Amino acid sequence: MVVCSCNALRERDVRTAARSGAACAKSAYAALGCRPQCGQCLPFARDLIRAERTCA
Repeated sequence: MVVCSCNALRERDVRTAARSGAACAKSAYAALGCRPQCGQCLPFARDLIRAERTCA
């Protein structure tokens, strides 16, 4: 599933960044070599990161 259309980030990308230590959307995007553009994706990205970090 696409999380961020502006940066073409998929759910698996954000989850991988979270598993690699990203604690927030900003750090996950930075780990993926980009930054949020329009911001529409941030709530979903935060939810994904939170879910990955609680499972770890």
